[in-house]
Amino acid sequence: MTEVRPTAGASASLWERDEEVAAVARAVDRLCEDRSSSGGLLVFRGEAGLGKTALLAETRRIAEARGCTVWSARGGETLRSVPFYVVRQLLQPALVSMLPEEAREYLGDWYDIAGPALGIADPGDRQADPQGVCDGLVAAVRRLSRREWPLVLLIDDAHWADQETLHWLSGLAERLDEMSVLVVVTRRPGEVSGASARHLDTVAAAADGPVTTLSALTPDATAGLTRDTLGEHADAAFCREVWAVTAGNPYETVELLAKVRDSELQPVEAGAGELRELNRSARGGGLVARLEELGIDATRFAWAAAILGTGISIDLVAKLATLRPDDARRCAELLRTARILTAPDPATGRTGEGDLEFVHPLIATDVYNSIPDALRTAMHGIAARIVTDEGHGAAAAARHLLEVHPDDDEELVGQLREAAREHLAVGAPDAARRCLERALEEPPRPEVHAHVLYELGCATLLTVPARTMGHLRTALGMPGLNGDDRVDAVVRLSQALVHNDQLEEAVRMVDSEAARLEPGPARMRLEAVRIMWEGIHAGEVVSPGRSERLAELARTCTGRDNSERALLILRGFDALMRGENAEEVVELCDRALVNGRLAPGLGWTGSEWGIELLLMLANAYAFTDRIDRAESLFNEAVRTYEIAGWTGGHLALAHAYVGVAHRRRGRLEDAEQSLREALPLAERVGRGLPLYWTVTCNLVDTPLARGHVDEACDVAERYGFAPPYPSTIVLPDPRVVRGRLLLAVGRTKDCVNELEAAGKAAAARGHHNPVLVPWAADLARALATEDPARAARLAVDVRRQAERFGTNTAIGEALRCAAALETGQRAVRLAAQAVAYLESSPCQYEHAAARIEYGIAARSAADLDRGLDLAVSCGADGLAKRARAALKAGAGPG
Repeated sequence: MTEVRPTAGASASLWERDEEVAAVARAVDRLCEDRSSSGGLLVFRGEAGLGKTALLAETRRIAEARGCTVWSARGGETLRSVPFYVVRQLLQPALVSMLPEEAREYLGDWYDIAGPALGIADPGDRQADPQGVCDGLVAAVRRLSRREWPLVLLIDDAHWADQETLHWLSGLAERLDEMSVLVVVTRRPGEVSGASARHLDTVAAAADGPVTTLSALTPDATAGLTRDTLGEHADAAFCREVWAVTAGNPYETVELLAKVRDSELQPVEAGAGELRELNRSARGGGLVARLEELGIDATRFAWAAAILGTGISIDLVAKLATLRPDDARRCAELLRTARILTAPDPATGRTGEGDLEFVHPLIATDVYNSIPDALRTAMHGIAARIVTDEGHGAAAAARHLLEVHPDDDEELVGQLREAAREHLAVGAPDAARRCLERALEEPPRPEVHAHVLYELGCATLLTVPARTMGHLRTALGMPGLNGDDRVDAVVRLSQALVHNDQLEEAVRMVDSEAARLEPGPARMRLEAVRIMWEGIHAGEVVSPGRSERLAELARTCTGRDNSERALLILRGFDALMRGENAEEVVELCDRALVNGRLAPGLGWTGSEWGIELLLMLANAYAFTDRIDRAESLFNEAVRTYEIAGWTGGHLALAHAYVGVAHRRRGRLEDAEQSLREALPLAERVGRGLPLYWTVTCNLVDTPLARGHVDEACDVAERYGFAPPYPSTIVLPDPRVVRGRLLLAVGRTKDCVNELEAAGKAAAARGHHNPVLVPWAADLARALATEDPARAARLAVDVRRQAERFGTNTAIGEALRCAAALETGQRAVRLAAQAVAYLESSPCQYEHAAARIEYGIAARSAADLDRGLDLAVSCGADGLAKRARAALKAGAGPG
């Protein structure tokens, strides 16, 4: 077989890598075609020593030869607990090279969100949203790719990357078509599990073609490499033994051949027997023996370097190994000569990290594992102190503190709590969790133990609600958590229970805690939270007298503090759902504001109350025909979350309800756009959750209103819009929307069943608002032919409830329903009344529909044309088409 040699100047580890190198060259060529080229992603997988790092070095050589900017980073086995470690390696140098003002201007709104994670900006004083930080880091790459085009990013040993980096990498991989950047990733198979494995799977799925798995060298390639290193006189038997000893592993082959050369062993069959012993000295016990031969100082130096893992400067290692500077420099030279440490290769782009790095990650692992357990633990403790003394902060020292044995150290608990706060501020809740869990092992002093558990529960609330419940329950069962902290813990535990679909337990727990307190703001807050959870529960069981108790509590509220304001909002929303007078609903909501705005501490990012309360407030305005106020609140939510970098469920809900406001206003195309923006965010949070239902329900209802029945059916099928329904209230009611969809496709019987179920559920909870839960009006239309008498009774009930509620929209819609069941002049009269009310309503779609129906009933071409024009302006082009089709069929004016 012909020997396959690497290209001139390439690493010896590139033997038999022609296909992989060709793939890299093609990807670089595509990137360099022009600035509009879409991004690319290559993933190479292989066991340790198969040449992944060498392949990335060749990628750098090819890319730089084409004029590309190349940045690189590498994961580290002992550094996986350091959040954003790898992405910082990758992007930080370019941003640090800018002036602070330039970096801020360049990253724009993303500076304050992604900057702290990258270490170029101070973190804020509140918990950052992990998804927002991830999106900010993706945006940073997008902007940098425009500045640095053509840009190539190299990530080595991705299996050892921190979880936060892998989260970013998976998000980047899915959005590479939006930017002109080539990403090349190498990893070992296996090695990771859980969220990190899922992120790497996402990266693999987004790659350009299947993931390439590197193979070992063939005997012929090993022979070629042997002769290339030792000379053409290396005989076949010797070359064959080299392959047998190393199993064709390129790294082990290169190291073995270097030792053969250093030992001056002749590459002939007679010397082949010594190859196995030489090979053993390269790894594991053999490496330890080599270290011992270099002396105790060199061994301590190597151990200290392995403990540090990154930023291996001779001065820092000297401090950790307690060596004098001259001795440290001598040890460094010994270890370089022994091919254990080396100066950072300029080709990696990581020259700013320190003076030294390990020749290969395998050596770093072996050296680290060779440190006696007790000594390794002690050295991590010393390293933590050195890092802290050098002013790098608690978060930087945390990875060492995590390795120290528990010893009832009060100071260590404080450091870990501070590190957790720093991690939360940059969007790394998992890193915060690890710090706090380790703090509990110390253990904390009795007076702070409950506080550590509380902080741990807060850190895990958004990531693992089930674990949060255990931490907070334990904290509440211990002494030490009192006052506002205890109330906060109760509220957060109730939130975790609600997120875990245990709403009834959340209500019982809050109720029990409130009963322990004396009357005052704390007790009122808990009562408000209990009422809030009851208010969003969609089940048919509601505590007796709930609305009456709420009305009594709210009657004495003046809005002097946020607990009273919360009760006013809850009372307003309850009155809205029950269909009480709309003016009274608005008056209650207005009393909850301060000069027409949200009170301090009651904002969209506030942690005291959560998003649910403010959504109740905004929806109360939306469905009482004060849509301008609702739009202002929903748009404020979007702006607030975008500025804060919250791109998870909160932003998705905000976009969804902006869509609801557009739908109420009659801007159907705008509504659909907002809902589609919310959909990927909702899917990211999780299918089947209340947020997801809110988005999909509105995304079915809006095309239906536009007259796009096929599109509505497609959305319903694609996103699983079908029973079982969520345990929390969704607006509009999912059963009603599904009933409308079934009626639109001619499944009248199924429609009737769905709407009757909606009516039963609404009645059980006392929800009689004909705008929020319009089951009766839709059911009346569905029964118009089959059971006209029942349809007429339903229409009468709808009109009575609408007049009680009192908005123009409610009354106009009730009159539309009544007109649809009549004929002749009575139908014309009712349709005219509907137009009169809806003309004064902000809901332009309903006005358009009423105007069309009146034009047809009265045979008024002017009213019909006006209605059709209004429908088209609302985006209801399908409704207009159906009306015109009905006219052509003879149903229109003469």
